[in-house]
Amino acid sequence: MKKIFTFLFFISCTATFAQKLDKLTVERIMRDPKWIGTSPTNIYWSDDSKTIYFNWNPDKADGDALYSITPTNTTPQKVSIEDRRNLRPDFGDWNKKHTIKLYEKNGDIYLYDFKNNKTGRLTNTTDRESTPTFGADESKIIFTKGDNLYSLKLNGGELTQLTNFTRTAAGSTPTAPAFAGGGRRGGGNGGGAGRGPIAQTQNAASKQETWLKDEQLEIFDIIKKKTKDEKLTAAERKAMQAKPIKEIAIDEKRVSGLKLSPDSRYITYSLTKAADGARNTIVPNYVTASGYTEDISNRTKVGTPQSTTESFVYDLQRDTVYVISTKEIPGIKDLPDYVKEYPKQLEERTTRNEDRKVAIATTSWSEDGKNAVVTIFSDDNKDRWIMKLDPESGKLSPLDRQRDEAWIGGPGISSYGSSTGWLDNQHFYYQSEASGYSHIYIIDVATAEKKQITSGKWEVQTLKLSNNKKDFYFTANMDHPGVTDFYRVPVSGGTPVKLTSMRGGNEVELSPDEKWLAIRYSYVNKPYELFIQANKPGAKATQVTNSVSDEFKSYPWRTPEIFTFKNRYGTDIYARVYKPAHPLPSRPAVVFVHGAGYLQDVFYKWSTSYFREYMFNNMLTDLGYTVLEVDYTGSAGYGRDIRTGIYRHMGGKDLSDHVDAVKLLVEKYDVNPKNVGMYGGSYGGFMTLMALFTEPDVFAAGAGLRSVTDWAHYNHGYTDNILNEPYNDEKAYKLSSPIYFAGGLKGHLLMCHGMVDQNVNFQDIVRLSQRLIELHKKNWELAVFPVEDHGFIEPSSWTDEYSRILKLFDETLTK
Repeated sequence: MKKIFTFLFFISCTATFAQKLDKLTVERIMRDPKWIGTSPTNIYWSDDSKTIYFNWNPDKADGDALYSITPTNTTPQKVSIEDRRNLRPDFGDWNKKHTIKLYEKNGDIYLYDFKNNKTGRLTNTTDRESTPTFGADESKIIFTKGDNLYSLKLNGGELTQLTNFTRTAAGSTPTAPAFAGGGRRGGGNGGGAGRGPIAQTQNAASKQETWLKDEQLEIFDIIKKKTKDEKLTAAERKAMQAKPIKEIAIDEKRVSGLKLSPDSRYITYSLTKAADGARNTIVPNYVTASGYTEDISNRTKVGTPQSTTESFVYDLQRDTVYVISTKEIPGIKDLPDYVKEYPKQLEERTTRNEDRKVAIATTSWSEDGKNAVVTIFSDDNKDRWIMKLDPESGKLSPLDRQRDEAWIGGPGISSYGSSTGWLDNQHFYYQSEASGYSHIYIIDVATAEKKQITSGKWEVQTLKLSNNKKDFYFTANMDHPGVTDFYRVPVSGGTPVKLTSMRGGNEVELSPDEKWLAIRYSYVNKPYELFIQANKPGAKATQVTNSVSDEFKSYPWRTPEIFTFKNRYGTDIYARVYKPAHPLPSRPAVVFVHGAGYLQDVFYKWSTSYFREYMFNNMLTDLGYTVLEVDYTGSAGYGRDIRTGIYRHMGGKDLSDHVDAVKLLVEKYDVNPKNVGMYGGSYGGFMTLMALFTEPDVFAAGAGLRSVTDWAHYNHGYTDNILNEPYNDEKAYKLSSPIYFAGGLKGHLLMCHGMVDQNVNFQDIVRLSQRLIELHKKNWELAVFPVEDHGFIEPSSWTDEYSRILKLFDETLTK
């Protein structure tokens, strides 16, 4: 009995020991992240505000499951498959009394009666019906199916097709495919027959088909009768159709933004034409199930021809379609300032005097239908206009113009997601960086009078209008650039009221009845957990989930010191430093550079993007390294000037911020200036290359991961904002691309790249490798990861990569 007890005690101690993280290693850090614990995600409320749903995985299963809690019972319960099947989505359109909700689920439309808790199905088809909304009088619903807009009466079920977009004009025939022989269809000079053997063959085939058809009619009575009946039936159908639906030929263009005016008179929409000659990159996949190399068709490169968009009004009353005129847009011909550096281009573009291309977002109608507003972005990224639309003429009149000689962006402003809406039938709200930071504005659409609602050297990051339209709810970093809180402010303006009180990162989902806050909260060394709190300032937040493993908790994860310093241009730059308790004799330092350009890393919340790097930095600190992270020029959270400070020169101010920070490390933290390394991925990899190539006396070693090496080979949407197009602004690309500076390499360089990277293509690092070979550089190596995309997945790949990084720093910075 004693032996059995001893054995069980030994097993218990072993299990306890296995859960204790007494020493960090690359292998332990880079395991499947489930070892840390899985934070709750995708948090949303039920329509009745009684239940919170969220994805969670406390059991470390293969995938997350759906859980629920209530404000009065905060013990998470797993939602059954049957209950999940019956759940309504958290999106949809409510009627004015907020008693009936329209929504789409699995391609069909449903109607939920909130008062009686009943759901009715309005469509049951193999087609997808989507974006359902109530009509102005709420007697019908409006939705899209395919390319077209439809109306469905709720009391009688009558379905009406409102638009009739066709891929070819009425009565026309599809365009014949092009042939290598170069023959042409149709009439030649003077309208004669087509020329060439192809045209002759087509002409002969047409004559043959006509002869056969005439012969059938001549011989068979049944065909004569059927043909006559078909003609009569077609004529009867035409006679019975009181008002045929106008055919609108769109060729191969894509329809978007279909919107019916509240008075049901106008339909606004946009047509997008795919670019001619756009060529996609190809990513070869070498490790495949077939055993053969398989090509992945990928993105285009910056400067490749882009799609073009036109917007239209369909006046149902006049049965007329007309284009929304962009000629009246203020500054529609304005050229960007950088063109002045290219005299020939400036002369050519001034002579052409062309209107710039723009894209018009979906029309926003006031509730009474008397006012319509559109948001417009220029294709060259320099302008965002908010304009009033006269639907009867298709003309626009200006309300607000935001011009930025770098590029338009910032929270709630970009074309990828604008925060706009109506307070009432005359006042429209939006966000703007006019003050240098993204804030809330209201404009009177009748007088164009503007009012700024929030102000200060901080950003409004999310925005929501209250149910009664008397308050704005918003997320902002008002107290500190690295702290996010949830606020309320009257739409008339005033001092915002802070509703959250936990210092760190607060991601808030407001309940539909606006009585509760579901908060996903984290701190620097504490991953996200779910909390619930009454919607009152100073109310206590109650923790719901406890996701973090005992093993993770057993290690004393650091809260790095956050500080600011003046860069060489006099700007305050935020950074954080991990200080070792026992520095190595060589007193080395490692700088980690966050990626994506427009991201933030110096904050008081848990990093969902860089939690592995956070743990690795803790390990480096344990080993005696000083570790630095900088929110360099170009980072998010600091307003317009920091956001756009890398315009036309990536690897300029963003890199000099790191050089200035290293100087501070030497002066304040006793770092050896000869033993400084750098690492980072994506944009951080690009920065590492620029550091080693252009500041070789500052950085002795670097690990560039999934790095951009030549911006002319990156995608259009990101790069065109910052560097314009290669053929228009060659200087910016040559100034910003590491491949042009590879000759400056002196220190030791490690490059790591996934071979199926569909973001920064593997071709990028191959081209740089060839350049280094031709420059006879010896102090570099390339590690390839055959099955990895841009963001690594496999723990074995993460472990291999970071083992190489640690080896690089140990061999070069600790001597």
